[in-house]
Amino acid sequence: MKRAVFNQKGGVGKTSITCNLAAAMAKLGKKVLVVDLDSQANSSKYLLGDRMERVESTIVDFFNSTLSFRLFQDSLMDCIYETEYPGLFVIPAHDSLKELQPKLEGRYKIFKLGEAIDVAREKLGFDEVLFDTPPALNFYSMSSLLAADRVLIPFDCDAFSEDAVDQVMIAVDEVSQDHRPDLHVEGIVINHYQSQAKLPRTTIERLINKGLPVLEPYLTSSVIMRESHSEGTPLPFYKPGHKLTQEFMTLAEKLINADHKQKAPTLPAAKAKREPSAEI
Repeated sequence: MKRAVFNQKGGVGKTSITCNLAAAMAKLGKKVLVVDLDSQANSSKYLLGDRMERVESTIVDFFNSTLSFRLFQDSLMDCIYETEYPGLFVIPAHDSLKELQPKLEGRYKIFKLGEAIDVAREKLGFDEVLFDTPPALNFYSMSSLLAADRVLIPFDCDAFSEDAVDQVMIAVDEVSQDHRPDLHVEGIVINHYQSQAKLPRTTIERLINKGLPVLEPYLTSSVIMRESHSEGTPLPFYKPGHKLTQEFMTLAEKLINADHKQKAPTLPAAKAKREPSAEI
């Protein structure tokens, strides 16, 4: 499954959710690719640590190749890096994404990422792809929506976030109607949850009463997340027994099980699962 983690509001935990869900899925035995589309490159730094300084190719090189006559689909393969965590890979971002955006918009290259990701999945056998998007509805976030099957919306339980959810729902609906009929919001991921505070509870109740898909478990607020960022190690590999880690593991397992339920009717019962390609 390909999932875009998207919210136009900043500070809601997109990077934390993307990287830790990816790490949890990898720990559950899946081969997972994180695609960093945010010019801040926080997911890249989180997953690669000091190796980020030695990265030679980034998503910028792929997008640049779409502007030339190079075989852009294969150029994405050069940007895929294996992390030190088994089963977890990343396509790093770079600050120059900002300067490149106007050129890409002018040349109508918004579908190229999705095409190349599908080639990479076929060749390398990725089970899961997660896109970490910028906090804006721009070329890169739209590219991820056009490449994705599902959308996860991070939500940090304040009043402004509720308005932001409505904006994402509208954007996803437009993309679905115009280009990808199967695309939909899989769920709202509650982040920084404090069970003893009234505001988070009432805000979540309003989302549920609207009929919006709120996922459980909620991700509790904890200083361990900052420690994980500081160490450059996702929670499933940093503190496997921590409460927040277990919440990520449970959420990842539910998402994976949802994938299996969706695929079950179309797969012959006796057909063996295709073995993934050799590691990078």
